[in-house]
Amino acid sequence: MSNAFTFHLINTDGDARCGEITTPHGPIATPAFMPVGTQATVKAMRPEEVRATGADILLGNTYHLMLRPGAERVAALGGLHRFMNWPHAILTDSGGFQVMSLSQLRKIDENAVTFRSHLDGAMYELTPERSIEIQQLLGADISMQLDECIRLPAERSEIERAMRLSLRWAERSKRAFETAPKGRALFGIVQGGDDNALRIDSARALVPMDFHGYAIGGLAVGEPQHVMLEMIETVAPELPADKPRYLMGVGTPDDLIEAVARGIDMFDCVMPTRNGRHGLAFTRFGPINLKNARHAEDPRPLDAESDYPAARTYSRAYLHHLVKANETLGAMLLSAINVAYYQSLMRGMREAIAARQFADFRARTKAQWADGDR
Repeated sequence: MSNAFTFHLINTDGDARCGEITTPHGPIATPAFMPVGTQATVKAMRPEEVRATGADILLGNTYHLMLRPGAERVAALGGLHRFMNWPHAILTDSGGFQVMSLSQLRKIDENAVTFRSHLDGAMYELTPERSIEIQQLLGADISMQLDECIRLPAERSEIERAMRLSLRWAERSKRAFETAPKGRALFGIVQGGDDNALRIDSARALVPMDFHGYAIGGLAVGEPQHVMLEMIETVAPELPADKPRYLMGVGTPDDLIEAVARGIDMFDCVMPTRNGRHGLAFTRFGPINLKNARHAEDPRPLDAESDYPAARTYSRAYLHHLVKANETLGAMLLSAINVAYYQSLMRGMREAIAARQFADFRARTKAQWADGDR
């Protein structure tokens, strides 16, 4: 496998792009969806199952792994790839979002974020340098700068303060990454909330730092879809065309299609597995809530034409039973079916962009969701 990190843009169709990222642990076809492996596991799925859905890369959570089992322990055991038996590419987030969303007590200053663990109440300090160190100990192919992510809506002054701090932390993260092994990559994160001018300022400050790729962060935190899409339209033209663009924490199948239409290459979200654990299946007919009683005697599979076996071979009645009985198998099957659907959707978009038929694919897919077969 190549030891270099590269991004090759293969084709475009409007603003939509398809390409390939190379990493020390294999290639990533883009647009790519990364299943979230929060605690060195994609919940309710074996790594082999994740790979079988078509995933080239998954995401590991720095915050969770630094608390348990600990980055130094993972490193001593051979790194995250070996630890979780995933020999393919891994991206790790910086921990900033989880500090915001999970910590009951946190304090942010110029140097670091200090927070209390949600597990045992112990106090931790996370600096940009320590975040990069943890991600290197884990062995991530792609690491993220430490940033401050705030919830929306928020006052403009607060959004700007966090964005400026994130830029200073980006510089520190970049310096800390200079000793990383060859082939690993570091992405900068564009912040600025729902303010167009702040987003542009952030992007224009990050691009000269010459990261390997650029993420759009601080979205999918409460704002409506049209705001998210407006921010993508604002930021994407400011980013280098020859580097990957990653929209963090997004989202629904419709979010993915609309973001790809605006030039995004990479995504992650807990939605397919979280919803699977709660009885909701994503299909080409739209979402199907298997908790509903009308599925109790339905012998049909979720999708008789799916390229993923579990979606073809288990009846809606059986899946409904598993969900109502709170059986672990229900969570396992629906998580896998959902991740497989997301991968199928990404594959369809890649093929449509390569054939310059993305607009037709987008319209056809949305029409099928609207018509449904519930």
